[in-house]
Amino acid sequence: MKADLLAAGLAADRTRVDTRLAALFEGRSPCAPRLEAAMRHGALVGGKRLRPVLVYAAGRSLGAPDAALDAPAMAIELIHAYSLVHDDLPAMDDDDLRRGQPTVHRAFDEATAILAGDALQALAFEVLAGAGHPRMAAQIRTLAAAAGRDGMVAGQALDLAAVGGHPDLAALATMHGHKTGALIRAAVRLGGLVAVDERDPRLWALEAYAGAIGLAFQVHDDVLDVTGDTVTLGKASGADAARDKPTYPALLGLEGARAKARELVEESVAALTPLGDAAAPLAELARYMIERDH
Repeated sequence: MKADLLAAGLAADRTRVDTRLAALFEGRSPCAPRLEAAMRHGALVGGKRLRPVLVYAAGRSLGAPDAALDAPAMAIELIHAYSLVHDDLPAMDDDDLRRGQPTVHRAFDEATAILAGDALQALAFEVLAGAGHPRMAAQIRTLAAAAGRDGMVAGQALDLAAVGGHPDLAALATMHGHKTGALIRAAVRLGGLVAVDERDPRLWALEAYAGAIGLAFQVHDDVLDVTGDTVTLGKASGADAARDKPTYPALLGLEGARAKARELVEESVAALTPLGDAAAPLAELARYMIERDH
């Protein structure tokens, strides 16, 4: 029953954020139509929408209304979309497939993909600032820090530097804590900031939860890269090994990586104790992190 309720909730939140993201592109007369089409391809074609779902779940756990959560949910997904467009570029991972579709630089061209990513990043902050929330400044700081030189971009730099190397578990956790974990932590914090100010101790519980699920998500991603297939994943399977990237299965073995993911999920659920029953959907989302097949 819990699985059915979670699936229904995920579907409803995905539909909600998809509808609002699509509205950003509707009824416009763009000055650069090809750029606009590339942005749509990067932002609207497929995707789990996990980060927006976390915004909604975290905000609701502290009593925030859905309407107030829409802007941060869209903003975090636009940042995520931009990061994927750039991550797939020939200078980065040089991927041909994303979400079961050609990557933006394959569907259009490399220069257009770079510009589309730039524009999606700017649009994220336009959306967040336009909401006019009383704690807008704190939300913008949260998103900017997570996306920038001490967050996701730093993680991508560490990832590129690690190719062909042999980092230990601590270095791998640091890399993924920035590249993947930073936006997941930001999603949870953004949802919380809609409901409460930065001094509320419940934000600390949410941040501890988010830190653990961010790493669990990446550990499971590494497992799926070994065990999944390209059709289900929507991207090439086995890509990490082909590029000689360090992964959790490579360091811990497949079963060791799975055990690490389970341990992190239990850690994340324990962190939610101060929030009581209101955090039950967040706990279910944590378990979903390591049960998904893509």
